[in-house]
Amino acid sequence: MTVEAWTLLPSLPKVASRDAVAAEQEGWTGVMLADSQNLAAELVVEMAMCAARTSRIRVSPGVTNSVTRHPAVLAGAMATLQAESSGRISVDIGRGDSSLAHLGFAPMGVKPFQRYVTTLRAYLRGEEVDFDPGFMPSGVRPLHTIDLGKAPGMSRLGWLRGDQPAVPVNVAATGPKMIAFGAVAADGVSLSVGADPARIAAAISAAREAREAAGLDPESLVVGAYLNVAVHDDLATAAQITSGKLASFTRFSVMHGSVTGFATEADRAELARFGGTYDMTAHGRADAQHTQGLSLEFMSRNAVIGDSKTVLERLWELRGLGVSRFILTEDFSRTGVAGESHRQLVEEVLPELLRWS
Repeated sequence: MTVEAWTLLPSLPKVASRDAVAAEQEGWTGVMLADSQNLAAELVVEMAMCAARTSRIRVSPGVTNSVTRHPAVLAGAMATLQAESSGRISVDIGRGDSSLAHLGFAPMGVKPFQRYVTTLRAYLRGEEVDFDPGFMPSGVRPLHTIDLGKAPGMSRLGWLRGDQPAVPVNVAATGPKMIAFGAVAADGVSLSVGADPARIAAAISAAREAREAAGLDPESLVVGAYLNVAVHDDLATAAQITSGKLASFTRFSVMHGSVTGFATEADRAELARFGGTYDMTAHGRADAQHTQGLSLEFMSRNAVIGDSKTVLERLWELRGLGVSRFILTEDFSRTGVAGESHRQLVEEVLPELLRWS
């Protein structure tokens, strides 16, 4: 299966598209932008700017959510970008995190999320979709309560061309229910369970079992993994570079009050301690107090850190387990030690990674 290398970019005006141009020159397969309206610029606008300023690289939310946009609105936006970019768009979607926290809400429940993704994919295929009041805010009346000569009986993207490539949808998942759903009902699953090979292997095994139970080929599943990466000869320095982003992704394993995501016994106690200390007002920041709650030993297993040789060996091991879509998350800074880490990643790791197809 073709190996893809994606990089997560800061979603800021003028910055995201500038970095997308640089990422295309560096050789990345694709770029991802966070969808978090209070912490980042508007996703669709920045995706459009990235696509407009590049010609080859793919563009995706990393990740969008199932709450802040009606599935028809999200599908319409992504399908439009797909048409304008000549087929370079994909979607990673999850239940919501910082985007909802800054509106005062917790992530969407698993079953409503599953309904959302199923509906989203139907819209993206140009299919007719039943009206679903569950996707609308309270206080909006059903259409049949007003007088019309003739009203639509179903919903669909009527402008969508039949020959346009469908937008791939990948479910960003940590827990077993989400992993199993994504493996069966989406184009791929993007694991957010850290970088420990034991956790990755358990998650992939669960995904393949779900596909087999559904009568699907388990080997055809596209498996992605969000991996926090820093390249530096000194392990402690590498850990510090990636600490802010790693803390954000680590929280997904304990955000609902109990440890999930196939955590190893070695990690369960540390994850349980970490869960209640996370400061959402310092989301993703390396200087956040909650980063101090992660030991170097934990970070060395759950992030991909070390010198370039070590990083390549770690990624190769995950490739052997079945990961083909590597979503490498770095510190957004391109200065100081973070800048040197990025340079080594691009020059010494990325070219080899892309040869593993």
